[in-house]
Amino acid sequence: MFKHMIAKSVVAAGLLMTPVAALAQATLTAETTSPGSTPHYIDTTLAAVLESAGIATLQITEGATLTNSVQAVAEGQLDMAPAPLILPFLLAKGIGPYSGIGPDRGAELAGNLRAIFFTAASAQIFGHYDSGAISDIRNLEGMRIWNGPPRGAALTSGRATVQLLAGLKDDGEGYESVQSPWPDTVSTITGGGADGWTIPEGLPSGRQIAIAAAGATKIYDIPSDLLNSELGQQIASAPGHAPYSVPVEEYRAAYAGNDITIVTDDDTFDSYATAFAQIVPANLDEDLVYKITTAYLEGQARFETGSPRGPYLFMTFGDLDGTSQGVCGAVDMRLHPGAVRAYEDAGHAVADCLRP
Repeated sequence: MFKHMIAKSVVAAGLLMTPVAALAQATLTAETTSPGSTPHYIDTTLAAVLESAGIATLQITEGATLTNSVQAVAEGQLDMAPAPLILPFLLAKGIGPYSGIGPDRGAELAGNLRAIFFTAASAQIFGHYDSGAISDIRNLEGMRIWNGPPRGAALTSGRATVQLLAGLKDDGEGYESVQSPWPDTVSTITGGGADGWTIPEGLPSGRQIAIAAAGATKIYDIPSDLLNSELGQQIASAPGHAPYSVPVEEYRAAYAGNDITIVTDDDTFDSYATAFAQIVPANLDEDLVYKITTAYLEGQARFETGSPRGPYLFMTFGDLDGTSQGVCGAVDMRLHPGAVRAYEDAGHAVADCLRP
């Protein structure tokens, strides 16, 4: 049985790759987000798949800040993590949350990252309580908006969403930006710390259900005119984003029985997803990665049926063209050689731009 570690700090010591690969069943360190989130579901399901196959035991730290997790994988201190693709992009340039590293060291570290699969399940939403101060998502001036943890990909997307919806920049003027670590998100919002919130969420989101337990809420997609505007298309195609569209009736059905109203201006829930890669160090043993990726591909049904959010994970169980995964453009994220071999042995095509 895999060892399930609940902690908030980065795992400081990964296991050496060569001895690990030699064991019948490897023990690998991993970090993920808080329970109730899509990356958490994917990672814990992957752990169960690998354990059942006798391939690896994942020691998972929950509630991690993925900005730190990505750097830990790049430095070889961690074996696996879900990575919002904006983070390797920023790391490679040594900017944003990685500005202290600098471009040279950042590029070196980013070059140590490899993907084993991709997903784009968490789409940006905007929400507020029915009884709260917000009545128009295009008029947020003076409001307190929860827009992410203190730093990272979600905060970047959250700031962009408020700018797109209401024309307000997160510079301390126009609206009050509220941030908290992921494990404190629900308590911050339900405790009255924010008038509204914008968060990348899977479908359905346990976090949104928990928030609605404290009072009726509304969840909005990105209005069509804003999404199709020049700024909207810039944000939707920005590094780390991917298109997201689900029939609105399916979206509503996912929250049936909860006090949540879904608001759209047409028959689809349209937004931009946070594109993710499941990353490992480039020097992780190729045969081990091949076995991990093969087990992942063979476990498709388990991922898709183990949770109501399963059909909306948008995980890569088929051909990989790169563009649909949010890479092969501004974001340069290559597959691990072991993953390439696993996809091709399963009969799937892999674009040249994804090859290491």
